[in-house]
Amino acid sequence: MKSRLLAGAAALVAAIIGVVLVISYANGADSRAMAGLQPTQVLVVAKPVAQGTSADKLAASLELRTLPADAVAPTALTSLEGTSGKVTTTELTPGEQLLAGRLASPASLVRPGTVPVPAGFQEVSFQLDPARAVGGHLQAGDTVGMFLSFDKGAVPASQGPESTDLTLHKVLLTAVDGAQSSESSDSGKPAAGALTLTVAVTDVQATKIVFANEFGKVWLSKEPKSAADSNSGPVDRGKVYQ
Repeated sequence: MKSRLLAGAAALVAAIIGVVLVISYANGADSRAMAGLQPTQVLVVAKPVAQGTSADKLAASLELRTLPADAVAPTALTSLEGTSGKVTTTELTPGEQLLAGRLASPASLVRPGTVPVPAGFQEVSFQLDPARAVGGHLQAGDTVGMFLSFDKGAVPASQGPESTDLTLHKVLLTAVDGAQSSESSDSGKPAAGALTLTVAVTDVQATKIVFANEFGKVWLSKEPKSAADSNSGPVDRGKVYQ
């Protein structure tokens, strides 16, 4: 009889301990859930943002939104403090949190072997044989003179004579693809194959370059910033020997 009482008492104690443990676990889970729901403010993209946008211009495309703590990314920003001088490294889409890694120095966006495009300029590319581009001995950052030639001249309704003009001066090369191979660099021989040259120009200059590549011919000189500019206008058959 006594053993039965002891067994019953032990079972009761075990049941009570089990209930206490369940209640304790449930209370802990509730605490953890409440911690996860702790409201946290974070910057969220409200309008599309283009890659390369200055952080100083981001405010109009962002909104401060309150989210549960467990829904906030570890590197999400809560303000734009300390981001001055940085730009977006990729396009930002509405609804995404603004992460610290989405902002970086403008230099980080520049492809190796290229130089940044000056503000207000656009890029245009064209192909030339190395002989027309200083033997292929050009690199990003160089400035070039651009000679434009036309078989029948460039005057409207003109049937000649042929003419060449140093039309654009000190144009910045932002990229040169297919330039000198290691062999040509060592030997000084021209690089083989066509070069793809990318320049930073105004919209008017870009139009002239495209037109000349479509309907005429282009030749480049390596024209540093210190080079003299004494071009007297187009040269044709009547002027070439003068």
